[in-house]
Amino acid sequence: MVAGTTGLRLVAAPAVMALVLVGAELAAAVVFLVAAATDYLDGYLARRWRVTTATGSFLDTTADKLLVTAALMALVAVDRASAWAALAIVGRELLILGLRAAAAAQGVVIVASQLGRIKAALQFVAVAASMLAVGPLLGPLPLYQWLMWVAVAFTLISAVDYLHRFTATATGRSGPDR
Repeated sequence: MVAGTTGLRLVAAPAVMALVLVGAELAAAVVFLVAAATDYLDGYLARRWRVTTATGSFLDTTADKLLVTAALMALVAVDRASAWAALAIVGRELLILGLRAAAAAQGVVIVASQLGRIKAALQFVAVAASMLAVGPLLGPLPLYQWLMWVAVAFTLISAVDYLHRFTATATGRSGPDR
């Protein structure tokens, strides 16, 4: 079951991208949100059944990153997301993915923090809102663009937290999340 939800997100990524690119934003948002919801189901079941593994954790986060990246690429192409916002989010995800792989190669697993979970939720909300162009203008930007910038800010904050925890782990200092 758990591996199946990760696989669902991997399959959903190109489907979401295609749906956004052909203008089927509502269908894209539904597929995206169902796939995003499996992330929470996956984590809940893995913790409840105590079947977490380093490989499963790595694949799960990779699937999430691919889903968000595919959606952001499509949203940039249809002018629903800023290329800068997409670069900040995708750049952070690639950096953290690389650091997790480096840590795993040394036999160290750096678990997701609460900031990382909030970051993921904010990204999911911002991406879905951007697909649907949700909200009125609030000052110079529509609501969905404000949501994307909030997601970007939290993405960068969580990157700093992750880098701090990675550095503490790499240098042998323990932090509050170890």
